[in-house]
Amino acid sequence: MPRWVIFSAIPIALITLELLARLITGMIGKAPELTAFDGEPLNVTAYRLNYLDQSGSPYDGLPDRGRLTAKRSPLMGYKLVGNQKSSSWQINEQGFRANQPVTAVKAKDETRIFVLGGSMAFGQMSSNNQSTFATQLETRLNQQVATQKTNSTKFRPDVLPYFADELAKAMALPPRIRDSRYRVINAAVPGYASSNELSQLALQILSYKPDFIVVLDGYADLLLPSTQEGADIPGIESLLDNSFGHFTTALSERFKNWISQSFLIKSVQYWVLRPQDSLKLVIPPAIEADGSLSQKLPANADELDRRVTRYRNNLEQIARLTSGAKIPIVLALQPEITSRSANTLTPREKKVLDQVGQAYPPRVKAGYARLQQAIAQVKQQFPQGVTTLNLNEGTNFQGETFYDTIHLTDAGNTAIAARLYDTIANSLTLQPKPYGNQTPPGR
Repeated sequence: MPRWVIFSAIPIALITLELLARLITGMIGKAPELTAFDGEPLNVTAYRLNYLDQSGSPYDGLPDRGRLTAKRSPLMGYKLVGNQKSSSWQINEQGFRANQPVTAVKAKDETRIFVLGGSMAFGQMSSNNQSTFATQLETRLNQQVATQKTNSTKFRPDVLPYFADELAKAMALPPRIRDSRYRVINAAVPGYASSNELSQLALQILSYKPDFIVVLDGYADLLLPSTQEGADIPGIESLLDNSFGHFTTALSERFKNWISQSFLIKSVQYWVLRPQDSLKLVIPPAIEADGSLSQKLPANADELDRRVTRYRNNLEQIARLTSGAKIPIVLALQPEITSRSANTLTPREKKVLDQVGQAYPPRVKAGYARLQQAIAQVKQQFPQGVTTLNLNEGTNFQGETFYDTIHLTDAGNTAIAARLYDTIANSLTLQPKPYGNQTPPGR
């Protein structure tokens, strides 16, 4: 058979197989699922960042398979685009992870608690907005207020009784929290480090008149080189500085995107290779995080010092802003998988530790010890209005807590919500007034 016949038959065969693959997937009802499939677990694609420039156009040369859209910002690095939605998350018009918008004018009966941080605080890999710790915290606070109204006798009274025996009984009851309509607003952005959070607080959050702020971070600052002030779109500088490299990379990415849309290739990936069952680590803002994750941690003591100093300086600036505005703040160190003891690790969590390698645990533990010291130093500088919380402690409960090194399962989000509730509710506790009459009441 002539060679030209063989060569001409190849594209015809591929087109035929492609059409056949599309026909079969359509007949079995898998076409929408396969269309959304991008060679990795669907929930990973849903939470992967897709970067746009300031005009809202995608960058040629950067992967664009993510579903969570972020737009370049000259002052904050990047920020989430408002009014976007998937089956896993919803972003309101202000760019916060919330189902409802946040108005510029705050209602008199509303207490606003803003959450700042990176991908863990954002709730990456959670099932939906409702399963994030921010939404669960909001639910618990409002349930507490409702319970106080319907079962007032089960809580401490507004005015303490006169007699000692009645006073002892009253003080044994759980305290009330301030009667309000609580709104916990998840303003965290995947990939943000403390410097990004500082800019976000000053330029965006304070204008919404927060009553309470929770900063939950640490991990991104350990990964971010000391030569960088904050997180930015990965690869953007080299992309913009090298025009020829930009052109060739753009062509390469377009070709990859064209190939990846083939139902024939997707079918082989989805049903034969089954990446949806694999473990894939994605730590924003970087594109991937695998066995090289330990290499992104500080390699020596001097580099660790510089990264921790940057972290402490940013937290000091955050605390200075909130103290000046008389806004209570919780500085919380985010949890990380090596905090769990070996006997509580699930098979998947063990697989995560195997994937990151033996060099990872000692490096990250050394970094976390220094981060906690930095938070304590900020507390010493601002003893009033600053509460600290180490969420890297107390993660050894039964059940799967971590999806990867830092992102939590829905159960893990529930545990964090409980810890934060205890901390914040303590600050919202109402102190009963002493009995004020001169004469004791009759019995």
